[in-house]
Amino acid sequence: MIDGRIARGERTRVTVLDAAVGMASVDGLEAMSLARLADATGVSKSGLFAHWPDKETLQLAVVAHAVRQWTERVVTPALAAPRGIRRLFALHECRLAFYDGRTLPGGCFFVATEAEFDDRPGLVRDAIATAIGDWYELLRTVAAQAVELGELRADADIGQLAFEIQAIGESVVTCVRLFPTAQASAYARRAVLDRLRALSDVPDLLPKE
Repeated sequence: MIDGRIARGERTRVTVLDAAVGMASVDGLEAMSLARLADATGVSKSGLFAHWPDKETLQLAVVAHAVRQWTERVVTPALAAPRGIRRLFALHECRLAFYDGRTLPGGCFFVATEAEFDDRPGLVRDAIATAIGDWYELLRTVAAQAVELGELRADADIGQLAFEIQAIGESVVTCVRLFPTAQASAYARRAVLDRLRALSDVPDLLPKE
């Protein structure tokens, strides 16, 4: 009986956090409340208070859940690609697939919340900054592996490359929301593909187009 209650509690927690990440991708974290989540999920406010006693605790849990979702949907599939330039491009492609699949109604939790908290010191800002910083570090690490393998030129600036890949990926979210008919995802894919091919002595490892 106890194990059953624990399992149900965990399912409820995941359901609520899934809904919260989706809501935050549209309205940000500050607009979120236990009352809104209760209405959206059918879970009582008292049940939500059992998991998250205050707003900041809830916000931190939502950030952590968004990181897990990103890891499962973007990072883990991309890491199945061979080390080096193909894995680097896979990280970008898996990100675009995540957006194209309309997993979140607002497109991207992190694009929505980084603008909301970039100038607001505190634990929530720190958690968001850490998550985005970890993504940058992953891009730099995979790019550095590509250099070591001779798949990117030795003079490639991996910090600059990671910045460009991140910026191009972020631009897709805003462009698609403002201009739904634009070919933002296709342009973003081609932009990174062309950049990597130009920096590689073995461009045939990458898709032709």
